[in-house]
Amino acid sequence: MTIGLVATLKIQAGKESEFETVFSGLRSQVLANEKGCLQYDFFKSKADGTTYIVMEQYATQADLDAHGKSEYFKAAGAKFGGLLGGAPSLVFADKIG
Repeated sequence: MTIGLVATLKIQAGKESEFETVFSGLRSQVLANEKGCLQYDFFKSKADGTTYIVMEQYATQADLDAHGKSEYFKAAGAKFGGLLGGAPSLVFADKIG
């Protein structure tokens, strides 16, 4: 069953460009190396320029688990620590249909 994940990330003011650079690099790695990742996109809120939405889809739970264990995800996570303005909000969902 396809698993969806929506992550909402609040970024510290003034660090948006740095976040976008780090996330773009991570996105490239994910799409190049994770065949079970069906979607990995990020969006900037029109209402609040320091809020980003990440939309992800994985073919299986194992694919989602592998994503979180990848070296490039861990490396990006270390960089995100100095950019985030708080803990991300994560919503996991099962795809219907």
